[in-house]
Amino acid sequence: MRQRTIGNLTVGAIGLGAMPLSIEGRPDEQRATATVHAALDAGVTLIDTADSYHWHAGERGHNELLLARALRSHGGDTSGVLVATKGGRGRPGDGSWTVTGTPGHLRRAAEESAARLGVEAIGLYQLHKPDPTVPWADSVGALRDLLDAGTIRAAGISNVSTGQIREAHAILGDALVSVQNQYSPAVRDSEPELRLCERLGLAFLPWSPLGGISRSALDGPSGPASAGTAFHRVADARGVSPQQVVLAWLLARSPVMVPVPGASRPASVQDSARAAGLVLDEAETALLDEDVDRLSPSPAGAPARGGPPRR
Repeated sequence: MRQRTIGNLTVGAIGLGAMPLSIEGRPDEQRATATVHAALDAGVTLIDTADSYHWHAGERGHNELLLARALRSHGGDTSGVLVATKGGRGRPGDGSWTVTGTPGHLRRAAEESAARLGVEAIGLYQLHKPDPTVPWADSVGALRDLLDAGTIRAAGISNVSTGQIREAHAILGDALVSVQNQYSPAVRDSEPELRLCERLGLAFLPWSPLGGISRSALDGPSGPASAGTAFHRVADARGVSPQQVVLAWLLARSPVMVPVPGASRPASVQDSARAAGLVLDEAETALLDEDVDRLSPSPAGAPARGGPPRR
């Protein structure tokens, strides 16, 4: 698999978003474990999770615990796998999401995540979303404290603006290694944040990277299909899935882009992983860019939206 860099680590260019394995409509543990194993076997070395990826009340850390068990039961060497988790959001169990960015909460959340993952230090810990009731510098300062304490090895931030990235970078320096915002063919509001990440040398991990293209039928329906786009036409000509074409397009957008598409079946993550080997030519890229402008006509300089409450 092609490689990308996050801080001083090298990971596969396509990661696994593990959220679908634990939230509403999640698969049973056998299939979830098989999905993680299939990702590892396909060369995926970045897995994205969060303490709030669960369904019911009282299940905080469900996804982290599931991943820890799946990694332990895999027969291969998993020492090079980066499990990136997040803290600062909650799920009361009624379908809603909360935000808590106080330093005390973030420190406790990181310590609990490390325990669930079974690690002495979390490889990458990301602040899930800014808390409007807490000064941004205070929340980011908690990440600095976690780095100094050795609880985490590197820090990231999610659902942020360019100003918040700059402020976090001033506080954390080289320990800030990633930004995770929504970005896809249909949602490009974070174009300014992506370009800032390039200038600062930060990895950009787009969440919901397949927006604008319906998810693979392997995972079941996820809203209206968008057949007939340029992504589908290129996919048909190449003999691959439209999802692979989207992921290849994302990789071509920037050298700091590391997509983490979600999956709930082995076949889905295997399909996504194959996108790392799909290199688009100039004509294909131009065709896709033209279609993307139709899907997402917002100006490139538009500020980032915070993202829907689900993430």
